[in-house]
Order: sequence, then C-alpha cells, then structure tokens
Amino acid sequence: MILKQLRMSRHLTQEQLAEMSGLNVRTIQRIESGHNASFESLKCLASVLEVNVETLQQTRLDMKTQKDLWQGAPLWVKWWFGLNYMNLTPSKRATLRAIFTCHISGYLFCLLGLVSQPALAGGVIMLGVGYFFNFCLWLGNKYSIWFDAEASQYSL
Repeated sequence: MILKQLRMSRHLTQEQLAEMSGLNVRTIQRIESGHNASFESLKCLASVLEVNVETLQQTRLDMKTQKDLWQGAPLWVKWWFGLNYMNLTPSKRATLRAIFTCHISGYLFCLLGLVSQPALAGGVIMLGVGYFFNFCLWLGNKYSIWFDAEASQYSL
C-alpha cells in the first residue's frame, strides 16, 4: 500500500491522519506496515487524502526522492544554499535554529543599543541576517529541498 507515501507527501503525521480519518493510530500503523485494511477504513483514509480507494490499494507510488528534488532545483538555488550552509544538504531544522538565534540576539542587541550605539548596529545586522534566513526557509519550502527526515514537522 502507498498510504505512508501519500501521508508524508501531505505533511501529515500518523496521529494527524488518525484524528482526521477517525481511525486509531495503531490501525494506521498496521496499514502502513502492509497489513490488510477493511474497506471502511480505506474509504475513511481515501476521503481524508482526497484519493479514491483504488489508489490506496496500489502497491507502489513513484515519488521523487530528496536527491531528485535537489537536482531538479535551479542552479542559482543550489549555489545559494551551498554558499550559505557550506554543504549541499540543507536542513530545515538548522534554518529554523538560525532564524530563532538571529532574531533573539538581534532584539537583545537592539535593547543594548539604548546604551551603546555599536550594539544597535549589531542588532540591526543580526535582524537582517534573521530575515535572510527567512528567505532561505521560503526557498527551501518552495523547492522542497530539505534533507531533514522529518522536515514536515517543523514550521514557522
């Protein structure tokens, strides 16, 4: 069955899919591991995933891997991430950490700017870097090139 691939392509956890379909999480786990599902369970899942029951009964779905998505990204995006992350496997988790760190330190330095003008300049620079990483986050989401195993869990 292709349930896991469909669920992951829609950025849903097993718990979210279970809640939306009215099924038990254990039922979702069993179906994803290859056990047979009742027709009623398949109907509930098909409704939530907006596919027909026959699609759920297929054994395989060809989906692009992260490597294929990365290779399909425009050259300027690869260069952008390569230069800014110093690797060619961008991580959404690292980007979110950078955004958080830059914004917190930027705000703190801006507060220190009440006392010291160089601290204010540093704060403004850190906030600018934080917004730069927001742009990286947007690009990574647009081209779906994150290499985190569970990148869909992290959102801003």
